[in-house]
Amino acid sequence: MKLLRTDEQTISDLELFGKKNGGGIIDIYNHVHTRGGETLLSEMFRHPLSDKQAINRRSSIIEHFARLNIRFPYHTSVFDTAEKYLSYTETEIKAKGNQVALGEKEIQSGVGAIIEVFRVTFSFMDQPELKRIDAYTEERESILKLITAPVFEPVLKESEKGRMSYSAVTAFDALFRVAQTDKVKQLLEAIYQLDVYMSVAKTAVERKFVFPKALEKGKAVLNLEGVYHPSLKKPVPNDLHMHDAKNVLFLTGANMAGKSTFLRSLSTALYIAHMGFPVAAASMEFSVLDGIYTTINLPDNLGIGASHFYVEVLRVKKMAQELDGDGSFFILFDELFRGTNVKDAHEATVAVIKGFARKRNSMFIVSSHIVEAGDQLQATNNIDFRYLPTRMNGNVPAYTYQLESGITDDRHGMIIIRNEGILDILATGKKESTQISTAHV
Repeated sequence: MKLLRTDEQTISDLELFGKKNGGGIIDIYNHVHTRGGETLLSEMFRHPLSDKQAINRRSSIIEHFARLNIRFPYHTSVFDTAEKYLSYTETEIKAKGNQVALGEKEIQSGVGAIIEVFRVTFSFMDQPELKRIDAYTEERESILKLITAPVFEPVLKESEKGRMSYSAVTAFDALFRVAQTDKVKQLLEAIYQLDVYMSVAKTAVERKFVFPKALEKGKAVLNLEGVYHPSLKKPVPNDLHMHDAKNVLFLTGANMAGKSTFLRSLSTALYIAHMGFPVAAASMEFSVLDGIYTTINLPDNLGIGASHFYVEVLRVKKMAQELDGDGSFFILFDELFRGTNVKDAHEATVAVIKGFARKRNSMFIVSSHIVEAGDQLQATNNIDFRYLPTRMNGNVPAYTYQLESGITDDRHGMIIIRNEGILDILATGKKESTQISTAHV
C-alpha cells in the first residue's frame, strides 16, 4: 500500500497530535474502545495513504458504519485481559529469563477472554448489515475464515455457561499462547481496525463531516466547498477550487485577517482526506497526491546556528528536491521569506513561485504581505489570486474571514498599535488603552 510523503514540520503545523494549549486533530476522531485501536489510529495519522482505491475503499467502509450507527460489540475489559495474557508467550518468557509466569487464575481469565472475542466476532460478522458493505467484504471474509478454521472449531463450540475443566483450559492455553498465537493476534489486529472504523464513523455522525472523493493522481484537482477548521467553535467556511490551469494560489491579507487559519483548514482537510477519513467541509474531491508539505510555523534552528531566513531557504530547497521528479505534491508556505529584508523577500518570493508554477501536476499555496510580488506574478496564467479582506469600522478593523478574488494591500498594523494605546504609554506612561474587540482577533 503506497503511503503519502510528509514530515514532522507538516504534522506540527497542522497540530495533528496536540498543541501547547489544547488537544490535537486526532482527538476529534478518537472514540476508540481499545488500546490497540488507539495505537492504530495514531499510525494512520502519521501515515496517510497515496492510493486512490485504498483511500476510497476505507472512506466507503467508514461511511457505511456511520450510516448503520452500530455500537462496538465488545466489552473493553476483554481486550485488556486478552492482551496481558498473550504477552506471556514462551518467547517473551524466555526473553525475560524465565522470571515471569502466569498463574492458574490468569490463564483461565485469559483463555476466557479470547474465547469471548471469538464468539462475539463470529456473531457480529454474521450480521446482514455488515454483509451489505461491499468495501468491507474482503476484511470480513478474512476474519470469518480465520475464526472458523478447523483448528479453532473447539473455540466456537465452547459453551458460554459453566466453568471450563482444567484440561480444557490447558488445551486452549496451548492453542492460544503457543500453537496459534500469531493467528489470535491477527484477529485482535482486525478488531482494532474495526474499532477505528467505528470511532471515525462516530465523529462523522456527531460533527456532520463529509466523506471526500479521491480522484486520479496527477491532475492537480482540489474542489472544496465550505471548508473550515474542525477545532473552531464558530468557524467561517470557505470554498476553494484548484486545477492544473490554476494550480498556484497567491494569498494576501492583513494580520489577523485569518490567513493562517484558512491555510490550516484546507491543509488539514487535504491531509485527513488522504487517510480516507471524513473532513470538516460541505463537500470535497481531490486528486491523490504523493506528498503534502506545509510551512506555517517554521522555527529557527539554533542548534546549527541557522537564522530564520536560512531555515526558510533550506525548507524551500527541500521542496525543490521533492519536486525534482514526476510526483504530485501539495506545498504550502505561510508568509514565505519573512525572515529577510523586503527587497530580498520580494525577489525571492517571485522567483520561487514562478518555479513552482512550472510544476502543473502539483498544487501550491503561498501567502505573503508583499503585495508587489503579486503584481509581477499576474502574467503567469496558472496563478490564482485571493485575499482575506479587512473592513474598517471607523478606526477599528473588522474581519470577514471570507476569501475574495484579487490582491489586497490592507495594512493596519499601526492602527492596531494606536488603538491599543501603545504609543501613548511609551510617551506619557498612560495605562488606559482602547482595546480591539476580541471578536475580531
